[in-house]
Amino acid sequence: MDHLPGRAAAALSRVDVPWPVRWDELASVVEDLSALVRRGPGARVVAQELAGVLVAAAQDREHRVALSGLVDRVLDLHAVACLAEPPDGRGLASWLLWLQTGFAEPPEVRLAPYASSLGEDGLACYRAEAVVRFERLPVIGFGETGRYDRERWALLRLMEELAEHSGDVDLVVSVLSKDLSSGWHYSRVATVLRDAGRSEEALEWVERGLVATGGRGAAVRLVDLGVDACVREGWVERAVELRRRAFLACPGVETYRRLRGAASAWGDWPAVRADVLDRVGDGMDEALLQVVEVESDGDSRA
Repeated sequence: MDHLPGRAAAALSRVDVPWPVRWDELASVVEDLSALVRRGPGARVVAQELAGVLVAAAQDREHRVALSGLVDRVLDLHAVACLAEPPDGRGLASWLLWLQTGFAEPPEVRLAPYASSLGEDGLACYRAEAVVRFERLPVIGFGETGRYDRERWALLRLMEELAEHSGDVDLVVSVLSKDLSSGWHYSRVATVLRDAGRSEEALEWVERGLVATGGRGAAVRLVDLGVDACVREGWVERAVELRRRAFLACPGVETYRRLRGAASAWGDWPAVRADVLDRVGDGMDEALLQVVEVESDGDSRA
């Protein structure tokens, strides 16, 4: 082991020495690493070994916060050292994956500083392995309480960083769709796809969410998302149908007014109204009945 990682390991092992004294030694080691990185090539392996020593020590709850700060600094220096002394991209990818998944309390690694050192091959390797491991995690189904163990948290954090760095919508969807415990989670996926211009897929997630929620909870938000996606694409008949189904699933004043707005703009409101009111029959509550009666009186006077 290089003298800097060795010094850090020795300071950490001296439990008979007060923590402030050990902290000063660790901070000195990191400063010496910084000087070594500034001198150019030759610091990459040292920084990598020192990061491993500090991450392992940071598993101790007593000094976790203090050591985590040092870990972040060492990782920044390691990323700089990789630029001066390019590593094998695949090897760097494997090490970064190990660092983030091999500990109970892994560090948060930012991909951007490592991107050029990883190169296309290394980043592809990193992504492929991360996706394979993430896909093995079970999906949290509607109404379930998810168990977020160490592996799930680590892989979730890793995938979120990868998705943010790459801007890949499919990765974002993959991350979000691992937790479908409520209608709100379905709406998040649909929103991402709608905003990416993938309206057909957004509507598929809206439909899945409506089935899962049974028209309750986040169903209003889901229908709004679906209607918005339809309008963007000019699918006005589908927009009216979404509103019609929403009303029939939950006949009330608000769903009625939203249906009326859509059918008046893009459909045949009198025909739609006659159809839905016939289907609801005596199932209207007092508030809705009053709205319908007032509207019918207005039509007759017209």
